[in-house]
Amino acid sequence: MDPDPSDPTSNPSSLEIKNALYARCAAHPADTIFDQKALFALNIIPNNNLKLLLECTQKLTQESLFKLLSREGRAHWRVVKKEDAQKYKTLTAEEALVYSYIETAGREGIWSRVLRSRSGLHMTVMTRCLKTLEGKNHIKQIKTVKFPNRKTYMLAGLQPSEDVTGGPFYTDGVLDDEFVHQMARWTERYIVGRSWYQQPSDVQHQSRIKKTAKPPLPTPDQIVSERNQALEASTINSNSSKTLLPFPPGYTAYPTIPEVTRAINDSKITPVMMKEAEMKQLLDILVWDGRIEKNRLSDSYKAVKKRAIAVMNRQRAADDETDEAEYDYMGVEGESALTEAPCGKCPVIGFCEEGGPVNARTCEYFAEWLEI
Repeated sequence: MDPDPSDPTSNPSSLEIKNALYARCAAHPADTIFDQKALFALNIIPNNNLKLLLECTQKLTQESLFKLLSREGRAHWRVVKKEDAQKYKTLTAEEALVYSYIETAGREGIWSRVLRSRSGLHMTVMTRCLKTLEGKNHIKQIKTVKFPNRKTYMLAGLQPSEDVTGGPFYTDGVLDDEFVHQMARWTERYIVGRSWYQQPSDVQHQSRIKKTAKPPLPTPDQIVSERNQALEASTINSNSSKTLLPFPPGYTAYPTIPEVTRAINDSKITPVMMKEAEMKQLLDILVWDGRIEKNRLSDSYKAVKKRAIAVMNRQRAADDETDEAEYDYMGVEGESALTEAPCGKCPVIGFCEEGGPVNARTCEYFAEWLEI
């Protein structure tokens, strides 16, 4: 039981106060930093006696139960677990110094050159300390993605941060090309399924024969319902007798980063739980490769038509167990909305103007592209 400073009959010794102070501080989260005011607020030091507080903190620091820090020119303390404090007692002064700097680096680790600069130790002494600490399993050497040739050290009981390991796209510090490729293909298929819908060719054929207006496009709710049914079946219907059509104006179900992240985690394609920041990196790659486009107004993503056809052909090849090389979908890399539209490669665009011999109203290329 902690001493009650308001009880005049209680005269706890400095040892009891020191132990009570450590117990109360250890009850807080491990990364809590205490200053003088915070220690007084624990109501352990009788009458807020500054001399007694400094005496207790000094003893706890000497016993390696408190770690002294400097913040804005003032003393602060951080609690050290008893098992970690026991490690310091088995180390020499140089080893304890090296260990303290590695401990401060946390999950980011510390480069050996920075460690030598901060500790001020000779290279031979520091190397001996590192070998000793590794032999006692107190620290470990890790490989960073950004600087794989640097010797970086961290505590043996910690896991490197994603900035160090590179996240799920890296394995042992090396980019996992196959994993990235599979994740990109699944993501592209998912975006295609949310960007286009398929109309049976017989409906389109009847429209051409009658030379009448096309059947009315389905409502957004109907499209979303049909698309969800198709996604449940096989993400994209690979039936070659259907034609991809764009969604009507006002369609707002183009996928966003949170939706893509949630979908890929629900798919169980990988045991690793992907984060939105990691999926954004993958989506940025797809945008740079011209495989999808980003709508900056809504932060959503859409697949261009020729890429959607490429994905459909790839899926059909997989369903038919046919060599994917037979389907010409690799030739559409780099397509965008501009190059996909007839204007982007029109041979007579120089003569195109309103009321001129070539114009958008009578353009036969537009009629062919829109399949009118």
